[in-house]
Amino acid sequence: MSKRILILGAGESGVGSAKLALNLGYTPFVSDAGAGKAGFIAELDQAGIEYEVGGHNPGVWPSAKEGLTVVKSPGIPDTASVVEELRAEGAEIISEIEFASRNYSGKVVAITGTNGKTTTTKLIYKMLADAGLNVRYVGNIGVSWARDLSECNEEPEVVVVEISSFQLDGTSTFKPDVAVLLNITPDHLDRYGYSLDNYAQSKWRITANQTSDDYLVYNSDDEVINELIESKGTKAQLMPVSTEQKISSDSIGAGISAENDKEFSIHTHNTKPFTMTIQELALQGKHNLFNSMAAGVTGRILELRNEGIRESLTNFEGIEHRLEYVADVNSIRFINDSKATNVNSVWYALECMDRPVVWIVGGIDKGNDYRDLLPLVKDKVKHMICLGKDNKKLIETFTKHVETVHTAESAEEAVRIGYDLGMPNDLVLLSPACASFDLFGSYEERGNKFKQAVRGL
Repeated sequence: MSKRILILGAGESGVGSAKLALNLGYTPFVSDAGAGKAGFIAELDQAGIEYEVGGHNPGVWPSAKEGLTVVKSPGIPDTASVVEELRAEGAEIISEIEFASRNYSGKVVAITGTNGKTTTTKLIYKMLADAGLNVRYVGNIGVSWARDLSECNEEPEVVVVEISSFQLDGTSTFKPDVAVLLNITPDHLDRYGYSLDNYAQSKWRITANQTSDDYLVYNSDDEVINELIESKGTKAQLMPVSTEQKISSDSIGAGISAENDKEFSIHTHNTKPFTMTIQELALQGKHNLFNSMAAGVTGRILELRNEGIRESLTNFEGIEHRLEYVADVNSIRFINDSKATNVNSVWYALECMDRPVVWIVGGIDKGNDYRDLLPLVKDKVKHMICLGKDNKKLIETFTKHVETVHTAESAEEAVRIGYDLGMPNDLVLLSPACASFDLFGSYEERGNKFKQAVRGL
């Protein structure tokens, strides 16, 4: 008899895990408290995988006392009653990332952080692909790692994994060859007891199982990360990256060139230093400088040629829904930054703006402290449009610091108000600082509806 495995959640990670489990000779059972999306349910039906939707019925599950493994969707908190009951019965509860990693033998590059994960993941992927390696990108970026393993004909040489804190919470043996920790700022605090320390501890799990053969590429300008290195430590080789500090010839890591503050340099062990002008980078802005440097360090660790790294960083195209140019309509520019679901992402977005801003913000608050945005809002934002069902906190924070405040309950309404308020050379920026799920199914849906509305003006 094949080993049974229970999968909680019939979304991307759950269905991917079920398909991988089936390929490995398990008998998976999928349980979802919601109705389940039609496309995912159709996949389960087609594969002949047993499932239930509309509630959890432990009576039809395999017993946890039989050494049951449970793969939990990252959207289900550890405090959920169904999770606590299974754990009390002796079940092993893991994430899809943990499950996939146990069934992969190649090199792993893992990227986490509050902001910049997707951009850095795609930068690293591009470098490796441009170098001719058999490489895949998976995880929080879209396609689950488990699904990718279940569907690919040949195991890739390298997998580049974007990992959220929720996914890291369910890991126990996961060990990346190169871990990239970009930054840690308040996000998802509602999930972590409104404690930044709890959230930071989750992020630090990315290096928990690393050894002296592995590398931790990290933001040495980030105080929270530096405190974790001091208090928790890691066995991995440290590769600091700084956009604030100059790097000396005998240092390891990346920083601003000692000879020229318009260049950055990357130094790794026993290799020729890599130097590039900041202006050459395809992605501009301080946050993108850091993402590019972190990607470059990773490329050098994996022994990519300097020329190849330079070409990839020069030719990279930005990601959808992150500071994405949409259109100019009667000299008013529209920018889609729907992926900015926390305060720090919005800070970076506003910091980059060189025109007066009509700011579309709002959604489901995640325990945000919006006060960090006040200096930038005062300096750059003319009008604020709150897109969401509950705008009280946003209005209380910013109403005294902008010319006007408006509310909208659809992307179309928000775009129309923004267009009416905008003047030639103004910029309408969708950068919500919040989750999308009050009005939209995802930040992608929110961004797509924004773009459709702009193109319909």
